[in-house]
Amino acid sequence: MRYNDRITFVTDGESSYDNNTGNYVEGDPIEVTVPASVMDTRTQTMMLVYGEIRQGSLTIQIQGRHDDPFDRIRVDGKPYRVDYRRRLGAKEVFIVSGVQ
Repeated sequence: MRYNDRITFVTDGESSYDNNTGNYVEGDPIEVTVPASVMDTRTQTMMLVYGEIRQGSLTIQIQGRHDDPFDRIRVDGKPYRVDYRRRLGAKEVFIVSGVQ
């Protein structure tokens, strides 16, 4: 399997209160980019995970594990949420769907 794609794990930054404006200010997001294998999710897998066929679902496989918490994964500049996560020995697999 070739890991020739790049994905980014995105963690939202901490928000803090600004006394001068009276508003909350969002911190900068934390981004970690890793090599991955990205492919369309097979129909059989979609039926197992979602119970229906869902457009825009991807299967992502990375070497190693990503143990740090994250809020979403970005692939080709588009945000995705993790619907299913599985750790297989020295690999980790994510099934993700697009976020509007």
